[in-house]
Amino acid sequence: MENLLWGDVLVQFVYLLILVLIVMLFVSVFRSQAKRQKQLDRIEKKIDQLNSRQNNDGGLY
Repeated sequence: MENLLWGDVLVQFVYLLILVLIVMLFVSVFRSQAKRQKQLDRIEKKIDQLNSRQNNDGGLY
C-alpha cells in the first residue's frame, strides 16, 4: 500500500463513474420509452372511445 498512486486511484474512480453514468443513461432511456408507450396507449384508448361515441351518436358532434 506504500506505492499507492493517487492518480491511478482517481482514474479508476473516473472510469467507475463513467460506467455508472452509462448504466443510468440506459435505465433512464428505457423508463422514458415505457412511460411514453403507456401515454400513447392512454391516448389511443381515448381516441377509440371518442370514435365509438361519435359512431353511436350518428356523428352529431
